[in-house]
Amino acid sequence: MAPSTRTETAGLKRSLRFWDLVLFGIILIQPTAPMPVFGVLYNVSRGHVVSVILLAMVAMLFTSISYGRMARAYPHGGSAFLYVGKEIHTSLGYLTGWCLILDYVANPLICTIWCSHAAMNFLPEVPYSAWVAFFALFFTILNCNGVETSARINAGMAAALGVVVLLVLIAALRWLLHLSHPGVGFFLQPFYDRTTFSTAGLLRGTSIAVLTYIGFDGISMLADEATDPVHSIPRAIVFTCFITGVLAAIEVYAAQLVWPRGMAFPDIDTAYVSVSARMGGPILFVIVNASLLLATVGSGMASQLGAARLLYAMGQDGALPARFFAAVHPKSRIPRNNVLLVGAICLAGGLIFNYQLGTELLNYGALLAFMGVNLASILRGWRQARFRQMVPILISACGLVTCFFLWINLGSLARIVGTTWAVAGILLWVVRRRFTMLPGEAV
Repeated sequence: MAPSTRTETAGLKRSLRFWDLVLFGIILIQPTAPMPVFGVLYNVSRGHVVSVILLAMVAMLFTSISYGRMARAYPHGGSAFLYVGKEIHTSLGYLTGWCLILDYVANPLICTIWCSHAAMNFLPEVPYSAWVAFFALFFTILNCNGVETSARINAGMAAALGVVVLLVLIAALRWLLHLSHPGVGFFLQPFYDRTTFSTAGLLRGTSIAVLTYIGFDGISMLADEATDPVHSIPRAIVFTCFITGVLAAIEVYAAQLVWPRGMAFPDIDTAYVSVSARMGGPILFVIVNASLLLATVGSGMASQLGAARLLYAMGQDGALPARFFAAVHPKSRIPRNNVLLVGAICLAGGLIFNYQLGTELLNYGALLAFMGVNLASILRGWRQARFRQMVPILISACGLVTCFFLWINLGSLARIVGTTWAVAGILLWVVRRRFTMLPGEAV
């Protein structure tokens, strides 16, 4: 027993301080997070990208506080379905996990779509469908063979993307300095333009802008390696969300100032690449397009494997058929069935869905999970101290209401597809519970 204990202790060294956790969160989210979705946000919000980024940040700050509270209560292996299952009910915990599967599966799907559009910027003669097939197969083959990007490579990529952001902001500043006497209204227009403002567009844009912040909850996984998890984990989650929002707002603000109002983008999905070409010429175009393409390839690989592992965990728990979902390939030690399944979904979805629908499906699952975490935080605070926990309860209630409000403002098609997914999960849960009870009833 002693050697085993020493091995576990060595493997879980508490060395991560507050800023280490914040840096991990920024790497997880990516400093260029708003760039791929910029065109969609610009189109939906009718030119109010900065506003929807900041409004989404407010909603996510409420939720990040709830995540921090729940991570403090459950410091080991924290996740949305664990929090909901423990504080509310196991069946709702399962439903939260099922919605997270939609989140996880939609992530490699939108990466496949975006990579295909970015690749067409370099080789437009190759048809879009061919690029979709290429990237879906590329992600699947590498994951089936157990190829993973290391933490060091991910950190290096995040640093390189930070340099890209800096280059973009410098180019935008140089472009703006060459303008002849822009008025105050020019600099305020990205926040509010009365000629194009639409409340419905602003709300729907905010519901999509949540994508910029997806990943902040991953900091809770490092609780066993933090020097002071009780205090540093909650603070790091909130601070990472805030830094992400500020950086994202600066990036899209610069882009909106450079791109003329009313001018169409050559490709809505790679709009930020077109903006970079306008502010920095063909060299910056190549740098931004190539950097975002490489970053999205890495994200697509990681998210596909993450989805496969989530399906594997639910297969082990009996929530999904274990024979298929809990199977592990003997050589690669990878849940190969799940990788192939997610790859097939990416291939089919990439040919059927567009990038906007994919992002809204991802946010459909994420926002439902966020609502579950906020509700779990409310119930925990009420059970513990009731009125003495009123401030944290109210913060979580604000998170619940804002997430619900954003959820109902997603596109109608996304809500139909997402609700179909949720209903399928509920039916599967009921059928499997009935199936597993039959042997006991027979006895």
